[in-house]
Amino acid sequence: MTDAETPAQADGTTELFTAIGRQLKILRERAGLTQKELGTALGYGPDLISAMERGVRITRPDFLERADEVLEAGGLLRAAADPVTKAMRKARTRHPEWYRSYAALEGEAVSLYDYSTMGVLGLLQTEEYARAVFTQRHPPLDERTIEQRVADRLSRQQVFERWPPPECSFVMEEAVLQRPIGGADVHAKQLRKLLRIGALRNVQLQVMLTGRHEHPSLDSSFTLLTPRGREQVAYMETHAYPRLVTDREEVRILASRYGIIRAQALTPDASLALIEKMLGER
Repeated sequence: MTDAETPAQADGTTELFTAIGRQLKILRERAGLTQKELGTALGYGPDLISAMERGVRITRPDFLERADEVLEAGGLLRAAADPVTKAMRKARTRHPEWYRSYAALEGEAVSLYDYSTMGVLGLLQTEEYARAVFTQRHPPLDERTIEQRVADRLSRQQVFERWPPPECSFVMEEAVLQRPIGGADVHAKQLRKLLRIGALRNVQLQVMLTGRHEHPSLDSSFTLLTPRGREQVAYMETHAYPRLVTDREEVRILASRYGIIRAQALTPDASLALIEKMLGER
């Protein structure tokens, strides 16, 4: 994400987006719409609408224009577009310092590939799943830090709202889908979100079956991304220790492994069918 994608804590923009979020919620409820119904009308998921209403996601000018029409707000939301544009220019990212260089690259990526072995990638998580992940972490995090990190994680998902969107490929181990982080309801909602994201035209989502007898990369999860106008880089984390890989040979090896992983995983159609089957068996 870029530095202008997340409401900042210290420059006054948090209050602005919180106030706009409250207005959005009031107007939505007045119109008799659920978050899901409003999201469908505007081309957004219910998680994003929820995050905007709580002020943890930026209500971008183009969103405000469209929402004003759908909710028949009479220009109330449209009037906030100019203050939002100014606020976005000065908003600062809340990601930890060590993460900012990667977050900036991710925000401008033209392609993004990820292989996940333990949990659902942050870019694909629901708010409830993300909160469960941070709540269960040890040593424990305080409540304020948990909420901040959840908001940061959700803000990264604005990468799916850009146009043109990045070309995305996500491969996850079958065990990731089977692990009910947060409980049955959170797990089911997460699976449904994966189905929604997997149906996007710029996304290919695949599952690597646990029963395969061969595997090209049993080391760890990793991400490959190509920023606009720059060479491909890789990113990986081990026990919260991050590593941004820019060495061409190392990136080439990881890209080669990823190609084999994609070839050995289920096809996108078969992968979505497997997720649907998991939901049906709940």
